[in-house]
Amino acid sequence: MTQQDHTFTRITEAARPTTAPRPLLFLLGFAAIYLLVVCTPFGQTAENSLVRGFAEQARVFALVESVGPPPLKAAMPTLVAGSALIAAVAAVRRCWWQGCAALAVVVATVGGTEVLHTVLPRPDLADAPHNLIAASFPSGHVAIVAGLVLGMTLVASPRARPYIAAAGILWLAVTAAAVQTLYWHRPSDAIGATLLGCACYSLTTRLLPATTAGSTVRPGALSGIALVLAAAGALAASTRKDSVMHPLAFAAVALLCAALLWITVAKQPTRPAPDAGPAAR
Repeated sequence: MTQQDHTFTRITEAARPTTAPRPLLFLLGFAAIYLLVVCTPFGQTAENSLVRGFAEQARVFALVESVGPPPLKAAMPTLVAGSALIAAVAAVRRCWWQGCAALAVVVATVGGTEVLHTVLPRPDLADAPHNLIAASFPSGHVAIVAGLVLGMTLVASPRARPYIAAAGILWLAVTAAAVQTLYWHRPSDAIGATLLGCACYSLTTRLLPATTAGSTVRPGALSGIALVLAAAGALAASTRKDSVMHPLAFAAVALLCAALLWITVAKQPTRPAPDAGPAAR
């Protein structure tokens, strides 16, 4: 085999797709959640059964009313500040492609959520009370967190990226649990927003030029620590004064959202620049 054949083989192998989750898988999951949970009597009844009592009985209610952790009380300022931070990091690191991609993920996730609120109906199939028939799929609060966390991992340095992702899934878990236990959103809303963000991120990273796709998060033991912290945050944010079992369901959904985000970042496609030959090694 000639030297040119060796070079062509290395370039071909570098261009092969990785085992990263494909955007289509996330979009199929998004559609399945909507069709099976939001658009069926069984799914609506199951979710409506979790809404018992009042928002004031959630233990995070007083915290949200007083301190207002972002984005639960300041959604738009959180979105603007987070986007500005992403742009600033991209400018400092001079990673223009990643910066544009990161902002695109944020805009697509949050903007897509707002559009879907208006085009995805919630038919009343379970004879639900008036306060449970409003369309809320997917969750805008969860979409903001998912978009910002995924965007920040794109512009963060390779050394900081695993820790950004770990802190991000904790934030997502707490937010997803809180919006459920406050009865602002149903479990399907939180999962749907996370899947939408993961789809936008997965698609964007596949469209990045090969030399700027970024490195995969492979933090080893940090994976377990991050998920344990996310589980603890989800449990703490989902507790209520009037129920024990329902908050466990909320926490499980929130942890699922965190795991989806972590898997998406950990399996980010890496496409190294083509090897020009022995001299480039």
